[in-house]
Amino acid sequence: MSARSKRNQPVGDMFPGMPDLLGKQPPKAVEGEHVARTLDEAIARSSEILDDALSVYPVVGTYWLSSGGNDSAIVGHLLRDRYDAVLHVNTGTGIPETTQYVRDLAAAWGDTLHELHPKNSYRDLVLGKVIASTGPNAGKRAVWKGFPGPAGHKVMYRHLKDEPLMRFRKSVVGDQGRTRKIAYLGGMRWGETERRFRNAEAIDQDGAIVWVSPLVHWTDAHMREYRARHRCQQDHEHAQHRLCFDGALPLNEVTEHIHMSGECLCLAYGKPGEPDEIEFFYPHAAAPMRELEREAEAAGIKACRWGQKPPSEDNDAAPAGRLCSSCVAIPGQDDLIDQWRNSGLITPEQHAAFTREAS
Repeated sequence: MSARSKRNQPVGDMFPGMPDLLGKQPPKAVEGEHVARTLDEAIARSSEILDDALSVYPVVGTYWLSSGGNDSAIVGHLLRDRYDAVLHVNTGTGIPETTQYVRDLAAAWGDTLHELHPKNSYRDLVLGKVIASTGPNAGKRAVWKGFPGPAGHKVMYRHLKDEPLMRFRKSVVGDQGRTRKIAYLGGMRWGETERRFRNAEAIDQDGAIVWVSPLVHWTDAHMREYRARHRCQQDHEHAQHRLCFDGALPLNEVTEHIHMSGECLCLAYGKPGEPDEIEFFYPHAAAPMRELEREAEAAGIKACRWGQKPPSEDNDAAPAGRLCSSCVAIPGQDDLIDQWRNSGLITPEQHAAFTREAS
């Protein structure tokens, strides 16, 4: 068992209705937060977290951030009557089926959907066409060139995800960020990765944005029990996204194939073989990246391979962005690959092979 699993996760699965808690108190948990809870108690605490956020920070809008992932779906399902609209950041690099899933779900639930797009495209970032607008290199140098590895993750996150969210925030509050705020509901949990364990907070106010993580205290066992309780498990031909009955928990079919939402394929923290896996299931999503590889190579860019760490690049130890749940570092990809092994997605032998290949 990995150090992360020993530190954070309980041992084994829990029976439905049993209380569960993380193996160690998260550094940013509020006093009294680290206690064993049944699923129903965890649900009640999620509502309290949102209540607390809205009482401390009166906001002009509450928005569910839907990535298309299964954890994100639980946030929306649990709090369907408590947000004003859905936000989906279409990075331009993702699998189209994931964006369509978000659109379908918003339509099925009668939600208003704001589909956000970055100002600067991934293609322009890779080809070095995005010139710095601030700092000592303003107007002189590209902010990045080549396919990103870990060191380029912050640049990609800032341009592809953070910038659209900040622009949306400004469209709502304008220049009144000191007095008007909005709430973003995300699916961050302490039990996801070591980075999330160290850094996630239930409520995190940053300027005009109040980041709220209603599931921050949920364990993997809570997540499994919630899915088993609300997702259609009948032996029949399922409705689209398993919305087989009113109140059903939806499923993005992309997650069944590649075990992530696929809403961003910058692959700054790509694991060995990940581009090939994506190409196998979704060749139409990989095709633009393969074409971009050829463009980058023709332009003489050294980092011209999608999902591979650029030559001579050191790993970036900075935390992943708020919305990047599966971005973890190579070598080892310890957080993600350990999760796969612990959840049964890969065998211990496959886990050992992944670890050897990455090291």
